[in-house]
Amino acid sequence: MKLIFEKGTPGRGLSLMPECDVPEVRLDSERSTPLHLPHVSENELTRHYTALCKRLFGVNDGFYPLGSCTMKYNPKIDEDMAALPGFTSVHPLQPAETVQGSLEALHLLGEELGEIFGMDTVSFQPAAGAHGELTGVLLIKAYHLDRGDTARTKIIVPDSAHGTNPATAAMCGFQVVNIPSAPDGCVDLDALRAAVGPDTAGLMLTNPNTVGIFDKNSLEITKIVHDAGGLCYYDGANLNAVMGVVRPGDMGFDCIHSNLHKTFATPHGGGGPGAGAVGCKDFLRKYMPAPLIVRTSGGFGYEYPEKSIGRVKMFNGNFSVCIKALTYVLTLGKAGIPEAAMNAVLNANYMMSRLKSKFEMAYDEICMHEFVMTLVGLHKDTGVSALDIAKGMLDNNLHPPTMYFPLIVHEALMVEPCETESKELMDEVCDIYLKLYEQAYSDPQSLHDAPTRTPVRRLDEVGAARNMILRYKFE
Repeated sequence: MKLIFEKGTPGRGLSLMPECDVPEVRLDSERSTPLHLPHVSENELTRHYTALCKRLFGVNDGFYPLGSCTMKYNPKIDEDMAALPGFTSVHPLQPAETVQGSLEALHLLGEELGEIFGMDTVSFQPAAGAHGELTGVLLIKAYHLDRGDTARTKIIVPDSAHGTNPATAAMCGFQVVNIPSAPDGCVDLDALRAAVGPDTAGLMLTNPNTVGIFDKNSLEITKIVHDAGGLCYYDGANLNAVMGVVRPGDMGFDCIHSNLHKTFATPHGGGGPGAGAVGCKDFLRKYMPAPLIVRTSGGFGYEYPEKSIGRVKMFNGNFSVCIKALTYVLTLGKAGIPEAAMNAVLNANYMMSRLKSKFEMAYDEICMHEFVMTLVGLHKDTGVSALDIAKGMLDNNLHPPTMYFPLIVHEALMVEPCETESKELMDEVCDIYLKLYEQAYSDPQSLHDAPTRTPVRRLDEVGAARNMILRYKFE
């Protein structure tokens, strides 16, 4: 398919904008070369982008089990509420008294999420999940430095954590201590006890973890870290499995981030936007990003914590994502939030139970919202890899699950069906997965060649990664 710049004829164009009704002002310094714009008609333009749309695949097109990322279907009412003129027409630099409705919406969302998190204060400044992690770890750092405890230089990160956890800790200036998982997929408690000490600043725990298992030792984990003088950070990227059922704050965690764009509406595929709301216990409130939105005698306003780590993003973060999250929370309510979580867990376990008749499970026990299959045996027997199976899914109009992650499982396929999929659809998907498994033995070459029925065939992914073309070269 040609790029839009490769279409059209010089001089051809269309008029989408009204004529300028203000005096023209030219810059003192102008471009040395003409701006590259496509010379196409309106007909050519609409056909081009319509053709691109037909090549997309999202949650509105079919099964999208992208593990760890919760690519869930979200009610369209969330989009409608975020598009209300009262929300879209405000400006972040308006005085607080002129945006009371917007501030009230954020304050209400903070109260609702604080209840779900088990936390006392919530900030919406972080732009997405990893940004929320950064904010949470900076809170831990500020806490220790404020107490003069400069010896605490290490953050403990289990090997089942999200990959952003060690990166975040390192960015905050901490030394990362990696501890292994036990055979059951949970944190190895003996390894944790050996790792903690007077230099421990804290622990970052993804729970449920990246193999889809809820760590049954959470209370013991947080106690071990707290007894050593450290704090506990909860990576809430997988909160979709436990929201409204258990609260991280009740498990002993001191701060948390939640990917609102995963768990509370706004599918985050395509690059955003996101929101990484951060919650904390009351003793960390004084370090939270400034300002916080608070209720005042005259309505709603701003509070600047006395020892704030400062702003992590301008204004109040990605406001429209927060409105979608608020709509989602209020629509589902106290009964609907845990029901969604339990249905996500039910769906994952149903698919796992059907598939383990053929596929080997990395951890053959009750999972949470996702499960991980290891295709090491299949690859050894047939030469068909996890990548080959995933490519075969494309020929069956299925979006593949996450491949080769988590890193602690070889030849991994991680499946997350989410709560909105029906039993009929999951049965259809399981039948296709099982058919591909049999195809690996009967006709492995067909899977090496897959996909063959898609607009783009098998790509040289290694070559693309090593020889990236990041911009179009105009003649």
